[in-house]
Amino acid sequence: MSIIKWTPFFDPFEEMDKTFNGFMPTIRQAGESFVPSVDMYEEKDAVVVEAQLAGIDPENVDISIENDVLCIKGESEKKSEVEEKNYYKKEIRRGSFYRTIPLPAHVIGQEAEAFTEDGVLKIIIPKAPETKPKQIKIKTINKK
Repeated sequence: MSIIKWTPFFDPFEEMDKTFNGFMPTIRQAGESFVPSVDMYEEKDAVVVEAQLAGIDPENVDISIENDVLCIKGESEKKSEVEEKNYYKKEIRRGSFYRTIPLPAHVIGQEAEAFTEDGVLKIIIPKAPETKPKQIKIKTINKK
């Protein structure tokens, strides 16, 4: 059984992105950059984002949250002394990366925590408490 991506709203740019992503491996290799894959899910009190960053030093990764948008950027260094090799395949992506992810709820970015385990970056962002709508009673003023 395969997983089908659920999209509650139609994104007009999604099909265009899919088309361009088919061409991106060649373009990305030329630009020496990549986009890390992420999983995002919601828990009772937090939004959790997991990014696959195997082989990347956590010291080279910057995480920020502004206006309920998570930004992950960093760089993967190539640690090979030999530049020219006779490759049969070259699929490992190296270079800089930048990923912005709109979060599904209002969050408290200042209280977010991040850690890595087995090449997976896990960011836990507490949700902001919901604001309840305030009922406003209309007062009648009698003029005499």
